[in-house]
Amino acid sequence: MKKLIVFDLDGTLAESKSAVDDEMSMLLRNLLDIVRVAVISGGDWPQFEKQLLSNLPGDADLQNLSLLPTCGTKFYNFNVNWKKQYSEDFNANEKETIIAAFEALNELGSRRVWGDVIEDRGSQITFSALGQHAPLEEKRKWDPDFAKRLQMKAALDKSIPEFSVRLGGTTSVDVTRKGIDKAYGIRKLRSILNIKIDDMLFAGDAIFPGGNDYPAKEAGVYSIRVRDPNETKRVIEAIIGCLDPGQPTSPAEADG
Repeated sequence: MKKLIVFDLDGTLAESKSAVDDEMSMLLRNLLDIVRVAVISGGDWPQFEKQLLSNLPGDADLQNLSLLPTCGTKFYNFNVNWKKQYSEDFNANEKETIIAAFEALNELGSRRVWGDVIEDRGSQITFSALGQHAPLEEKRKWDPDFAKRLQMKAALDKSIPEFSVRLGGTTSVDVTRKGIDKAYGIRKLRSILNIKIDDMLFAGDAIFPGGNDYPAKEAGVYSIRVRDPNETKRVIEAIIGCLDPGQPTSPAEADG
């Protein structure tokens, strides 16, 4: 019986940069009624507000929810209002080093982009190949097998070995301080919530070597790799059915 269910956001609870849909929103509400939930994502706090918080039902138990933006380099808990527990921010020199490494890559060459390609998220620098606001269909076509970004990661591992480089989202590469990743976030959940890693379950779409969900698995959490949000919905239904057989496992059941 798990005491904490941890999710990635983009590609797991929602499509890239998109809001959770109505079915996912209700499933998360039902899950929060019976167990603690955390979300760790490469996105920054405004993305959590836009994609997740603004779409949860008004009666969702937010005190059971912990949010860890930028791959666990930040941590928020709810008590009347959302409160930041910590933020492992880069200093100016670190930011300059990482941005210069991205700019040196050939992948920053000529192509259509929608919005910023390199984003400073304070505790994480993120490269988004087609820009922060690219259409989802364009993003899906750019690197469906991760091959382009794995090449980028290999180059960055050599040029900035003092930092952690992970693949995230659909077209992004995330850079954090060495050892400050989703494994770090998992350990913070353990210490702040006083929940053993053996009592956690993690679900994400990038649980593979180099993926930004993989450190969570390396931290020892029982992990489930999902293809997309639709598969995550089925996972949540199964979890609810195991933890509380009397709880509705879908919006249709909740409506009677």
